[in-house]
Amino acid sequence: MNVFIGCFFAFLIGGAICLIGQILIDYTKLTPARILTAFVVTGVILTAVGLYAPIVKLAGAGATVPLTGFGFALAKGVEEAVDRDGLLGALTGGLSATAAGISLVLLLGSISSLLFKSDEK
Repeated sequence: MNVFIGCFFAFLIGGAICLIGQILIDYTKLTPARILTAFVVTGVILTAVGLYAPIVKLAGAGATVPLTGFGFALAKGVEEAVDRDGLLGALTGGLSATAAGISLVLLLGSISSLLFKSDEK
């Protein structure tokens, strides 16, 4: 695929996901935590029914970077682990598939908390 077309679809799909989030923030009384959770669960559900993988193939990082992409990674990890390990994979697959990302977030969050002082409100 042409690089320009790939970037266009990544921008289009990623922007649409962000637009949905902004609409939910502006026009509903949902808390940000509930919206974030809804995005992850939506990614899992769309992966389970086979709709998110084609979106990832088309948009690349535009679909894997938002939180729906985290749900996609969880679901794919569970799917692969269940195929490999059976029922035990349902418990371990999601964490093993996303362990690197979770570890990086914890590490960078810890470093940020040491380097910067939060403001009192």
